[in-house]
Amino acid sequence: MIQIRPENPDDIEAIRQVHLSAFPRPNEAKLVDLLRQAGKASVSLVALEEGRVIGHVLFSPIDLVPNSMNLHGLGMGPVGVLPKFQRQGIGSRLIIEGLEICRRKGFDFIVELGEPKYYSRFGFLRASDYNLKNEYDADDAFRVIEMHIGILQKISGLVKYQPEFSETDC
Repeated sequence: MIQIRPENPDDIEAIRQVHLSAFPRPNEAKLVDLLRQAGKASVSLVALEEGRVIGHVLFSPIDLVPNSMNLHGLGMGPVGVLPKFQRQGIGSRLIIEGLEICRRKGFDFIVELGEPKYYSRFGFLRASDYNLKNEYDADDAFRVIEMHIGILQKISGLVKYQPEFSETDC
């Protein structure tokens, strides 16, 4: 049975191994380490099977410029699952539980940069439809989900990820 819980210090090396195994380059593992070291891991969840970390999702702060309504958003990612456990719904569970925690913590919106077809299953919509831009000039792959319906209706701006994303080319 798969268990989802917040990461703890004993999980750090296992989380690194998840991302090193799940992605073709070490950038995502390095990004998670840098964000954690900088105190920017706002929500970090692990998936466990028999006590072993097999998946991970991280949510970190983003900046909205301008932010005239003082909204609080997070960027989701990376999401990684050990290859042996992929395509079993573990990543989906991490995302769904992570989004619920973000909602309960009072965040207003979550952005992600990834595969539109996959992330639309969770309610992520094209961010440009909400007049949100990003530093990477991504359009369809840049997605947003409102944690409170209608909160993004009257804003526009540039979403800026933390500097650690540039340091790792993520």
